[in-house]
Amino acid sequence: MENNYLIPANANKGKLIMGIFRPFDLGLFGGGCFLTLIGLFAAQNSLTQISVAIAVMLPALITGFLVLPIPYQHNILVFIQCMMKFVKEKQSYTYVWKGWCADRGEEKRDR
Repeated sequence: MENNYLIPANANKGKLIMGIFRPFDLGLFGGGCFLTLIGLFAAQNSLTQISVAIAVMLPALITGFLVLPIPYQHNILVFIQCMMKFVKEKQSYTYVWKGWCADRGEEKRDR
């Protein structure tokens, strides 16, 4: 094999915390859990009502849903950001796949 490299699809996984989370993801989820904890302390006497209990738990549930990993994307938050960028720019996209080891039309020189 002459300079043929096989790059695994999960090569960037080593840059993530526990192979799944970015620092921003953990900060977002931690902030949601912190708000839920504050809400639990503030509403501890009225948590017997289902609507209050659900409202108090919403920050942790929403941020947990956003950082949930999904196939072919990093997580739901990144997917939503990509979709918003796609809709915002309102232009036709042409995706040119180059890959990591693409030959961009350059001629190989013999040494």
